[in-house]
Amino acid sequence: MSPLKARLIARIIAEGPMNVAAFMGAALFDPVDGFYPTRDPLGADGDFITAPEISQMFGEMIGLWCVQSWRDMGRPARIQLIELGPGRGIMMSDILRAAKVDRAFRAAVNVTLVEASPALEAVQGRTLSDAPCPVSWAGSLSDAPAGPSLVIGNEFLDCLPIRQFVKKDGEFYERVVAIDPDNKDALMFALSPAPDTLEDFSSFDAAVDGDLIEICPGVPQFIDDLTERFTGYAGRALMIDYGPAQSEVGDSLQALKAHTKVGVLDEPGEADLTARLDFEVLSREGRYGGLAVYGPAAQSAFLKALGLEARAALLGKSAPDQAEILSRQLARLTDTDQMGDLFKAICLQSPGLPAPAGFESVDESV
Repeated sequence: MSPLKARLIARIIAEGPMNVAAFMGAALFDPVDGFYPTRDPLGADGDFITAPEISQMFGEMIGLWCVQSWRDMGRPARIQLIELGPGRGIMMSDILRAAKVDRAFRAAVNVTLVEASPALEAVQGRTLSDAPCPVSWAGSLSDAPAGPSLVIGNEFLDCLPIRQFVKKDGEFYERVVAIDPDNKDALMFALSPAPDTLEDFSSFDAAVDGDLIEICPGVPQFIDDLTERFTGYAGRALMIDYGPAQSEVGDSLQALKAHTKVGVLDEPGEADLTARLDFEVLSREGRYGGLAVYGPAAQSAFLKALGLEARAALLGKSAPDQAEILSRQLARLTDTDQMGDLFKAICLQSPGLPAPAGFESVDESV
């Protein structure tokens, strides 16, 4: 039994079952035994791999997007480039390398990495040790320096804790984590004894008895942080994650350990937990917050609009021995049966800015 699992069992004995958000928060972010504060989970030797680790081209496209966004914002003398959940710092390194196309942009950039893991922060420091601009760290988006801002997040929002509810007899009952009565060393899912009367379930009016829905309390807080940051200053946020364009029912909570799916409740603190991002809710909250919202656009369409295919062809021409590898990387990022459609990009920005690069063919949803 993992140390965190033993502590959670003791907590449930003392306080009663916990909701899924509380379980996820402890499993992922407990400062002593949580998944993120205690390890580097990325890469082939870790637990999962993300797009920046698949190919340098991903970060390079984001870098060009940042340069164009800075120009769209009027070329401010200082731009706060903030990355949420920056992993090993690989995407930021690729962003800054691609940004050399505009020396004025790189001279204006101040990088802030929002990171919850001391282990990853150390890796990021090594990756960006020769960065051509100032680099600092913050514990949250609200702690990053104020000013005109570009906020970037790849596979960040899928780690925010979610609450789950099951419709029963026309009401929604919260799904909780309890102790298995047949095995006191095991955890199990159960339902709260009374229906929830406080949460807004209007997005799921079509749900029927037996349907499970997921709500992410962190999404409204994220929008509030963006709105506050973009009040008085121009700003754009680009978020790339996996999930549906419209709200869907169903259990999407999953656990990954060493690139293999494991039981969500089996080893808290030893496996990564994620849930799909509800882009419809994110878009709606953004509009409520007064932001202009573009997308979501499929990752394949977004990256191709930024010139990914041309970049792959150029790299293949300059290094013919790498052409086959580049082709596989391109397919991994854009094919519909890989990351191309499952992952989506969305831009939330302060009003009055032009349509962001990569979204010109996507109608603004405000």
